[in-house]
Amino acid sequence: MHNIKTQVTIIGGGPAGLTLSHILDHAGIENIVLERQSKEHVLSRIRAGVLEPAAAQLLRDIGLGERMDANGKSKDGTKIVWQDRPDFFIDTKKWTGQPMMAYGQTNITEDLYEARERDGAQIYTEAKGVQIHDIDTSDPSVTFTQGTEQYKISSDYIAGCDGFHGPSRQAIPTSVRKEYERVYPFGWLGIMVEKPPLEDFIYAYHKDGMAMAAQRNPMLSRYYVQVPTSDSIDDWSDQRFWDTLLHRFPEELSSKIQTGPSIEKSIAPLRSFVSEPMSFGTLFLAGDAAHIVPPTGAKGLNLAFSDVYYLSRALQHHYSEGSDHYLEKYSEMALRRVWAAENTSWWLTKLLHYFPDEDKFDQKIRENDYDLLLTSEDHQRALAYEYIGLPFED
Repeated sequence: MHNIKTQVTIIGGGPAGLTLSHILDHAGIENIVLERQSKEHVLSRIRAGVLEPAAAQLLRDIGLGERMDANGKSKDGTKIVWQDRPDFFIDTKKWTGQPMMAYGQTNITEDLYEARERDGAQIYTEAKGVQIHDIDTSDPSVTFTQGTEQYKISSDYIAGCDGFHGPSRQAIPTSVRKEYERVYPFGWLGIMVEKPPLEDFIYAYHKDGMAMAAQRNPMLSRYYVQVPTSDSIDDWSDQRFWDTLLHRFPEELSSKIQTGPSIEKSIAPLRSFVSEPMSFGTLFLAGDAAHIVPPTGAKGLNLAFSDVYYLSRALQHHYSEGSDHYLEKYSEMALRRVWAAENTSWWLTKLLHYFPDEDKFDQKIRENDYDLLLTSEDHQRALAYEYIGLPFED
């Protein structure tokens, strides 16, 4: 057994864990990152990358915004097209004065790994059998294996950034942990294609289900269609996907979509999920370990960054000033932003999807919600502010 001592053990080497490691390292706080998968696997994961203004500014503030600003695309909002109704643009620039940023999560993870390796970070990839011990004491530890070697890391604090299926959330006693969940009766089938994207991010509402067009770079497009949860990838040839997508978009847009062979295809189930509290003893959760949002509204990565902002600030105040005020307030502050994002994502999901068990009343309410957006500046302003995310609390 290799025994190691550090100040903060970070479980999870995705964007949340790597960003926290980067910030803590530059603040002089020792940390070690554990990642269950290989670096190559982490970098191969295809995720969205629409950044709220606060998240984009955080990357700039910690010295990781150069490639984002050079290669990303500033977004003034997102377009909604609706079957048999006028289009609507969620104009964040008009109502808030702040643009959003389109920059792929894969690119962000590449930037983070490059910075962490440049700075000599301690990252244990392919860390298997991670177990968390004694979080209700001042001497917590994490054990794991890497190959044939066994390790024990003792630290002051543990940051669980290991996603929905990781061990961190489960380490909080069930007598303390409260979980809130809504599972949706559909998923998103997405493909990646090496073709120029449409100009805007676009959601399309159609009576047969939602469709979406997203951007990755000038020669890489990501498209989605709503599918039943019972479907599998084998049910969907490229031709069936394109026929469905083009059918759900209005002709003036479908005629501009350049189709081609998919280079990646996957189905993501949709759920809303929150676990409270986001801390217990010396364990603090961040990102998908504590909450999941449906992809509608692209809030998941942004919530991970806001969690990291609050947690890194709390740890810096603890070590530099001897103050635990922000550590004690971490869960409370983070959850305010989490529930606001959950609410926005839930509302947009209801607005833009066909639910198989809905009745005519549900459909009329959906149409009324959309008509209010078309006609009411108060509704337009409110959605724009919700869409860019709440500001970080002091």
